[in-house]
Amino acid sequence: MISLPDAFRSAARGAGATASDADLDAAAQYLIGRWTEPQRHYHDVTHLEAVLEVIDRFAHLTPSPDRVRLAAWLHDAVYDPRALGDANERDSAEFAAGLLQSLGAPDEVAAEVARLVGLTAGHATEDDDPDGELLCDADLSILAADAERYARYTAAIRREYAHVPDDAFRAGRSRVLTELLKLPSIYRLEPIREAWEERAQANLKAELEELA
Repeated sequence: MISLPDAFRSAARGAGATASDADLDAAAQYLIGRWTEPQRHYHDVTHLEAVLEVIDRFAHLTPSPDRVRLAAWLHDAVYDPRALGDANERDSAEFAAGLLQSLGAPDEVAAEVARLVGLTAGHATEDDDPDGELLCDADLSILAADAERYARYTAAIRREYAHVPDDAFRAGRSRVLTELLKLPSIYRLEPIREAWEERAQANLKAELEELA
């Protein structure tokens, strides 16, 4: 299996980055350091690997899979559970643009990856945006997990928000799940939707009942 630094270097090269291999490897190691910060219990390297795996699996559905891969690497590059609103996503998008420019990626690529990162704030995509749809579907793939894995996911999310009192957490988490259920569908790309939508809908509705 390809290593994470090799995967980052391959995606960066595929997206047009001109930095040296040494600089790309250093960037990958820096990002891995971010993904292993102590406040992360779900939004960690395991999540990154899972998102990349889905993107690789369905890469044929998008015109720019390497841009989507880079967006996966960068979509939670900034992650502070105490941040308000979509601050993490906005900061991650800004960080993405700057990092990719520093690695010699074309300005258009840096801007597009930053746009993709921003989509993960609400996971709502416009029509005819297969790159954005694949990133969001991959980011939400955990929602279609089996019961045991889904329970581990929700427990990890609760640990990330350990600073939030139970009542406030239940209310906030319920809002997040409700907004996801208001989307036209949780998954946008047809093969993914056909495979995962029913299970994800059931998981979210069951969790909402537990939170209530």
